[in-house]
Amino acid sequence: MNITTENILLIGSILLLLSIIFAKRAFKFGVPTLLLFLVVGMLAGSEGIGGIHFDDPKLAQFIGLVSFNFIMFSGGLDTNWNSVKPILKEGLALSTIGVLLTALSLGGFVWLVTDFTIYESMLLGSIVSSTDAAAVFSILRSKNLALKTNLRPTLEFESGSNDPMAYVLTISFLTLVINQDQSVASIIPIFFQQMILGGILGIAFGKFSKLCINKLNLDFEGLYPILVIALMFATFSATDAVGGNGFLAIYICAVYLGNQDLIHKSTILKMFDGLAWLMQIVLFLTLGLLVFPSQIIEVAGIGLLIAVALIFLARPIGVFLSLSPFKMKMRRRVYISWVGLRGAVPIVFATYPLLAGIDKANMIFNIVFFISVTSVILQGTTLSVVADWLNVGLPEKPVAANDRYILDLPKSAMKEVLVKPNSFAVNQRIVDIHFPQTAFITMIKRDGNFVRAGGSTIIEANDILVVLLDNEDSLKQVNEVLAGNA
Repeated sequence: MNITTENILLIGSILLLLSIIFAKRAFKFGVPTLLLFLVVGMLAGSEGIGGIHFDDPKLAQFIGLVSFNFIMFSGGLDTNWNSVKPILKEGLALSTIGVLLTALSLGGFVWLVTDFTIYESMLLGSIVSSTDAAAVFSILRSKNLALKTNLRPTLEFESGSNDPMAYVLTISFLTLVINQDQSVASIIPIFFQQMILGGILGIAFGKFSKLCINKLNLDFEGLYPILVIALMFATFSATDAVGGNGFLAIYICAVYLGNQDLIHKSTILKMFDGLAWLMQIVLFLTLGLLVFPSQIIEVAGIGLLIAVALIFLARPIGVFLSLSPFKMKMRRRVYISWVGLRGAVPIVFATYPLLAGIDKANMIFNIVFFISVTSVILQGTTLSVVADWLNVGLPEKPVAANDRYILDLPKSAMKEVLVKPNSFAVNQRIVDIHFPQTAFITMIKRDGNFVRAGGSTIIEANDILVVLLDNEDSLKQVNEVLAGNA
């Protein structure tokens, strides 16, 4: 069956429904949902029961880039800076030096056991050098895995920030494969240009995006997430156009925005969470359609050997050496090494050699696909078991069925707070007074009427704020904000 403009919506909707249904069933048995999306795509593909012919690496790469934007941006928005600050140095070491060491050590192994040239080997090592944000975020959060002492923020920050490094390495070694006359030294300036411009423009676009979100009066709440999507793509494309790393820029931009006071922030976060799941499903379905299972079987032997080397050799080398300057218990290092999940990112990166037309491109793609599936099956299904074995997990708290309906807001106490005429907050929007995170304005009593409180709501003199609080101490913070002493 060929995909046409007439049947694409029907085929797409059926695949989405099947993926969601199978994923719900598989989750009960501990099978990573992302693996199910891949399997559904493979079953629907040209060699599966669906018979859908899809062999377009360029389109798959485009879908991958768009999906990465949403997945990385959503992960950045959900990153709590207060939880990241204590592990920032460790996270940066893992996402830069750790990725480089993983790529080089695996590349060296591939060069020893295959007939790949040294640059082809390093290209393969670079493609699978980073952990996959979609895989790590979805598996850790779907399992609701509780980990000790900043371990989970370390893993999520690493997975969200290490793709830019892997991307630069992939492009650099692909350039060396194509242009055999160039030296390794020639790619060093490109590396620093990508990372420096990506970092600077990420911060700049983050501040610009906050200004746009809070200053533009769009009248309709539903337009704000669309505005953020436009800003997200502008950040990526503009950074990429000037030679910077777009992936790094959008992640930094998203982390900045996620820790700022924004109008309709809750709506933006919820929409991006849903879009990130949609993009994960679409991405894994697309990659499942793109692969030919018969070709994967042909490289199963060498693929398994390289996968084992990555999991038990290259990844530990990258983790242990990059974390060697930091004080950390060995079992924590071992667990970080084990959560080196590969997923869609390496598979999309593997389309670059395909489009470049290098000799071993098809073999590299199939080996990378095999490694990613092996990683998700072996590591993704054992995260809880290994956490218990290494004693880095925390006892899971049982969640009552009704808890899902409880508002995720401060709710230990409720107070009514009068806004005095001389208050700092008078004639200010709620988003501009930097209300404490431990408090939430649910409603405003004004002239005998109730006014719904939103980020753009302007506070007036003699308003009575109905505030939900984490605890009684939060009331002091609220009074300090209203008095202008925060």
